[in-house]
Amino acid sequence: MSETFRQLLHGLPDFPDVLPEFDPAGAPADPAVLFRQWLGEALDAGVPQPNACSLATVDGLGGPSSRMLILKDLDNDGWHFATSRASRKGRELAANPQAALNFYWQQQGRQVRVAGGVVELSAAASASDWHARPAADGSDNPDWQLYALRPREIEFWQARHDRRHIRHRYGPESFS
Repeated sequence: MSETFRQLLHGLPDFPDVLPEFDPAGAPADPAVLFRQWLGEALDAGVPQPNACSLATVDGLGGPSSRMLILKDLDNDGWHFATSRASRKGRELAANPQAALNFYWQQQGRQVRVAGGVVELSAAASASDWHARPAADGSDNPDWQLYALRPREIEFWQARHDRRHIRHRYGPESFS
């Protein structure tokens, strides 16, 4: 059974037949500009929920945890996401305010990985985000917290059929 499952996995297609071109030499100096461009291209390509990403955190003992969430905004404060302070990710961020986001757009063979420190945004911004949620009923949620990940590293990854995938990295010098 294990060999059959392995064969099944091995036989699955990796990427679509047509992949977008990406030349890092033409990439903008600001990674936020490139991210917005790639997100727009993902929307144009029909990628469902291109704002969905995996958030990775660690607990106080260094144990990793990952889950999917939605990017709320991207501005000078950082890459915004929200959760309850009482949730597992809220507790993990309180113990170790470091995280990584990973966006994956399979239809284009693209990923964007963002890693750095995380800060809590204001109570007013958190309340505004809570009330803007689709299921908002007008009640307050004092545990709801809007966070901003402030990158120290961003990597754009473009798949290629020859397996010589293109990686374009922005390091700390890009965010000063």
